[in-house]
Order: sequence, then structure tokens, then C-alpha cells
Amino acid sequence: MNIKVLGGGCKSCEKLLEAAKEAVANKGIDAEVEYITDMEKIMSYGVMSMPALMIDDKVVSAGKVLKAKEVEKLL
Repeated sequence: MNIKVLGGGCKSCEKLLEAAKEAVANKGIDAEVEYITDMEKIMSYGVMSMPALMIDDKVVSAGKVLKAKEVEKLL
């Protein structure tokens, strides 16, 4: 499983990154969590609201800081 957190490096983006890592650990899933801050790359995914969460190249959340429990539900 591949999880990407897309954001510009702000506190909200970093909170989502931590929540994603925590959710993966809580579920015991073998997943790679990436943090992407390159705006060109983010735009190539069609994301306009940040932070955004992608699971296996599908945008599952944008413009919200999810808590770990919310991310777990998406996994």
C-alpha cells in the first residue's frame, strides 16, 4: 500500500502526515507513507485543497486535517 500526504509544509500538512503514520502503525499495515511538497507534482494529481491524502494513487481526502482514527477508516 502506498500513502501520500500532499501539502506545502504547513502545520496542518504535518499533522495529517503524523496521523497517517499513526494510523498505519495502529492497523499494523505494511505501507509506505510519503510526504510530497513539490507543488508541480501536487498539481499533477489534480489536488487544489491541501492537505490532501492519497491511498494507492486515489485522492481520499482534501482540504481537511484528519485524525488517525479517520485515516484508519480509509485504510
